[in-house]
Amino acid sequence: MTDTLILGAVAYDAKVVTIWDGFQKWLAQRGLAFDYVLYSNYERQVEQHFAGAFHVAWNSPLAWLQAQRIAARQGRVARAVAMRDTDMDLTSLVIVREESPLRTIEDLRGKTLGVGAMDSPQATMIPLQHFAAHGLVAERDFAVRRFDVLVGKHGDHVGGERDAAKALMRGEVDATCMIDGNHLVFTGEGTLPRGRTRVLTQTGRYDHCNFTVLDGAPDRLVTRFVELLLSMRYDDPVARPLLDLEGLKQWRVGRTSGYAQLDAGCARFGWIDDFVNAVAAR
Repeated sequence: MTDTLILGAVAYDAKVVTIWDGFQKWLAQRGLAFDYVLYSNYERQVEQHFAGAFHVAWNSPLAWLQAQRIAARQGRVARAVAMRDTDMDLTSLVIVREESPLRTIEDLRGKTLGVGAMDSPQATMIPLQHFAAHGLVAERDFAVRRFDVLVGKHGDHVGGERDAAKALMRGEVDATCMIDGNHLVFTGEGTLPRGRTRVLTQTGRYDHCNFTVLDGAPDRLVTRFVELLLSMRYDDPVARPLLDLEGLKQWRVGRTSGYAQLDAGCARFGWIDDFVNAVAAR
């Protein structure tokens, strides 16, 4: 269907169908034929993007780096064309119990750090890069306990972060990692009781998901898609429910400057090298 823009997305939750069904209807009402395909994990989505199965990927930050590196290896170009306002300038926190003797990053030596899923940028990769940049390397200077919930979804399912937070409160780990927004959620729901924890350290700012396109995507359809996204307004009663479902108030033009920390971690630890090499060689 050359007149239909096809999106690839990962089904990290049942609400994903509701979200993209809603956008399909909203976009069609404005003259853009739109459809989507769902994948169970980001690696399959990235593979299928390069196989030409769809035009635009709703990528995690790690999937963006995978796509960018594969494209570079193949002499192609990957672009981040749009993202949510809530995808910009995020941070991850390392939390300890209030009574913990840990006061500085250096105090983590010889201790156990709880992290989310192994492929979670916000709850594992970026925090481990943060510590490495300060001279502490995981499994050399401190132990890591992973909470691998739904690996392949790149931490979009927050179960690993929540399980790690619970382990902290049970005293099973000395510190734990989470994105700043989930810290608020876990505090509000009581997973982290108010007044019982504090922040040991905070990462630098980074960006999260983006819509990724490869060279060869239909320019007219992609351009119209981005135009329509940017036109959505939170005070519009028709658009607002869709924006709420996807967790934003305004779409922004995509940028790639916010992936430096994750990129540095991937370069340091080789987290995505095998996958990139395998796909790029096809």
